[in-house]
Amino acid sequence: MQYRSNEIRQKYLEFFETKNHAIIPSASVVPENDPTVLFNTAGMQPLVPYLLWEEHPLWKRLADSQKCIRTWDIEEVGDNSHLTFFEMLWNWSLWDYFKKESIAYSWEFLTSSDWLSLDPRKIAVTVFEWDSDAPRDEESASIWKEVGMDESRISYMWKKDNWWAAWDTGPCWPDTEIFYWVWDAEFPPVWSNVKTDEDNWMEIWNNVFMEYNKLPDGSLVKLPNQNVDTGMWLERITTVLNWEVSVYHTDVFKDIIETIVTSLWIERSPEKRNSIRIIADHSRTATVMISDWVIPSNVDQWYVLRRLIRIAIRQANKLWFKGEFLSKVCSTVIDKLWEAYPHMIEKREEIISEILKEEKQFWETLEKGLKEFDKLVRWLEIAFERTGNKIDTIAWAKAFKLYDTYGFPIEMTKELAIEAWYNIDEEWFLKAQKEHQEKSRAWAEQKFKGWLADSSEETTALHSATHLLLAGLNHVLGWDIHQKGSNITAERLRFDFNFDRKVERDELDKVEEYVNKAIESWLKVTVDNMDKQEAKNSWVEGSFWEKYPDVVKVYSMIWEDGVTYSKELCWWPHVENSKNMGKFKIKKEEASSRWIRRIKAVLIK
Repeated sequence: MQYRSNEIRQKYLEFFETKNHAIIPSASVVPENDPTVLFNTAGMQPLVPYLLWEEHPLWKRLADSQKCIRTWDIEEVGDNSHLTFFEMLWNWSLWDYFKKESIAYSWEFLTSSDWLSLDPRKIAVTVFEWDSDAPRDEESASIWKEVGMDESRISYMWKKDNWWAAWDTGPCWPDTEIFYWVWDAEFPPVWSNVKTDEDNWMEIWNNVFMEYNKLPDGSLVKLPNQNVDTGMWLERITTVLNWEVSVYHTDVFKDIIETIVTSLWIERSPEKRNSIRIIADHSRTATVMISDWVIPSNVDQWYVLRRLIRIAIRQANKLWFKGEFLSKVCSTVIDKLWEAYPHMIEKREEIISEILKEEKQFWETLEKGLKEFDKLVRWLEIAFERTGNKIDTIAWAKAFKLYDTYGFPIEMTKELAIEAWYNIDEEWFLKAQKEHQEKSRAWAEQKFKGWLADSSEETTALHSATHLLLAGLNHVLGWDIHQKGSNITAERLRFDFNFDRKVERDELDKVEEYVNKAIESWLKVTVDNMDKQEAKNSWVEGSFWEKYPDVVKVYSMIWEDGVTYSKELCWWPHVENSKNMGKFKIKKEEASSRWIRRIKAVLIK
């Protein structure tokens, strides 16, 4: 029996619907108001307000398929399992059920003949082993035994594997992870489990139990509100269910790879495999990013997108192809994903347009870079002819100039140098590569810290100020201005919006005046739960409507005489009134990407 990814996704959502979970849409891959990460790297990020302080407008039990992007292991893409974009099947309990129900649901979905029908003999789990900071999670182990897990398949693992904490103090908790047997033998031997035989078990599901708060004296206390957060990789479970060794062998990538092969006029072969896989992965990620309002540029998320597109084009170039092809691949990606994410169909034309622009621009970059590289090699040959001294290593500074001035990939310079029988200063090349990897992983390690800090008084005030800023931009520049992204810390706000020119200083002054007048009016902030279509029909301001559930929170900022300054979709905390927000000051206005402007502003107390 073949398991298709769309069917597995649908089964998952249907299962949790039978367990009284509300099904919510995926959030954008770009996080809202989390300054610590460029992308949503896990399903938990968009739900942080509801895990910490807000009541969700739909229910205490939620499930969805969340789009996630992780790029800190981008160099590993091309093997059997690493991806930059993946879908995570998630379910949450917000202050409702806990370990017993969560484990029972996982076991039922995996093993019941009504759902995935996995053989229980091929499932193993890990739970948290004790240490000086926290107790052994005997409760989870006991529940696993109760549902039918063989005790020999339960591994107690240390903190690095089954314990989560952002800091030395504060929220922390254990998890239990579920693995499936992936070795050639039909069944694992009796002694095999994750602790004794790790390489032959693949993780498929992770149940996180938000249980404790660690105090400064080192003691653990139970959190007043305990939550469950579980995640299953759709691509990984699809691979396991179909007994494949690689996600690229499943229906997730089958049509995409077929489009690549036919578009590049190539035949499949082992030496072409990695390039084909990299193109498939990066084109899939790029398509999703553009569908969520990320446009190729040179900073932040926009730079990551540009890099992914250019790596894909470079891989095609390595296969001796030159010309536009990536838009065809991205069109296949849309065909594959639109059922789960319908807005991708609506944005097909825009996605294809952006890909074509970037393709054309990068092919020009490659041509210029190749000409400059040829000049560099010719210069070295002339130097040899004149001096008799053979220079066999291209200096790092010259290789970097090709990258810095012409946007020519350093990796490509290295490959061309080898082909021309030259070396590049390897020490500098490896140093630059290592620095890039460390920066990428640093982003990953910081991913939780911003989530737990976003309810501070300063951040809350600045978040409320973004609503007034958008209202002010509408008032001064026109009602077709909408939010395209935001990034808020306790010190400042950063707000992106659509506009096709620089905003002049006198216009910014008028926006400032509007916002400060609103703040000084001591506006009252109200929140209402509304039907999403009703909110749309009522001209409630909102961007990324597709990421919101059927019932939405609408925050209004109203003057005492009933005049509404701002009425907007949101799910983050706000001030109760504008009385003590401070004076609003725009510090900078600049281009963010094509047709997108950015304002940075502060509140001065």
